[in-house]
Amino acid sequence: MPGYDPATGRRTRLRDAPVAVMPVRRPPGEGRQQVALHAARSPRRWRSLVAALLVVLLAILGVAWVRVGGALDDARAAAADRVAAIRAAERYALTLMAVDYRTVDRDVQRVLDSSMGQARAEYERDAERLKAATREHKAVQTGVVRAAGLVSMDAGRAGARVLVLADAVIRWEGTKTPPQERLNRWSMEVTKSRGAWWVSKLERVT
Repeated sequence: MPGYDPATGRRTRLRDAPVAVMPVRRPPGEGRQQVALHAARSPRRWRSLVAALLVVLLAILGVAWVRVGGALDDARAAAADRVAAIRAAERYALTLMAVDYRTVDRDVQRVLDSSMGQARAEYERDAERLKAATREHKAVQTGVVRAAGLVSMDAGRAGARVLVLADAVIRWEGTKTPPQERLNRWSMEVTKSRGAWWVSKLERVT
């Protein structure tokens, strides 16, 4: 409703009348509670973020560990194959040089049992002639490997080539012929089959 202003002598309308603004009083401690609530929420968010980052980091480390572990296992397997290939060539060389007229049948069989492919076929072809000559002359041969080294290995580690240097001594019982020393240089191809290494090809190196 309109009012009267004594100072001006004019009537005032309701919308022109001054409006008193009353301050809103908050309950004691409300502001502190809001600050505390915000402060409580912030650490929780940080903890969640840190936990998520840790999960990601652990996943990355796990993948890296698997890859590094796989590479180390492959390197160890390759090293083991290299050693096994050399050892197979060395054993074959010793078996070739170990011939005694009293045990020649077993000696020849050991050579056949440690070879395959071309090496076995060629030795088997001459086996009977070797037995006869060994018995006839009462020959006894022994030997020692002086050195052996890996020349190459297939990418799939199924085959390798090894050079072997060995000395052999042959004597003939019942004769005055002095023992004879022989120097042997072989290039051997070895093949991995059924989890083992076998000599598959033999060549003399001059």
